[in-house]
Amino acid sequence: MNDDDIREMFEGLGSVTIRRMFGGKGIYHAGLIVAIDLRDEILLKADATSAPLFAEAGARQWTYEGQAGRPVLMPYWSIPDEALDDPETLAHWVRLAFEAALRSGAAKPPRRRKTLSEL
Repeated sequence: MNDDDIREMFEGLGSVTIRRMFGGKGIYHAGLIVAIDLRDEILLKADATSAPLFAEAGARQWTYEGQAGRPVLMPYWSIPDEALDDPETLAHWVRLAFEAALRSGAAKPPRRRKTLSEL
């Protein structure tokens, strides 16, 4: 998906930054990753609080095959079909992704940068 289309999808949230990553794109708002564009599909961030809502709406969780053929579940979900043609509904799901990013960011202690004397 091109960057202008991505920005339009996320306009209900505000401005986003788009960065290339592992064959796709990371979509950030306020410095937090809220979604990824993987193979031209936007996947929204979810967590234990919001994932059940995505599942209930019929969204699919991103998985890939890990070691020994075991599926690895990632914290990103497809956009529910009902939101694809309704900007207001899409804005709701995008906000849920940002709320999950906020909770995820709050759960991690900030990374401490090394000082020059430690290098």
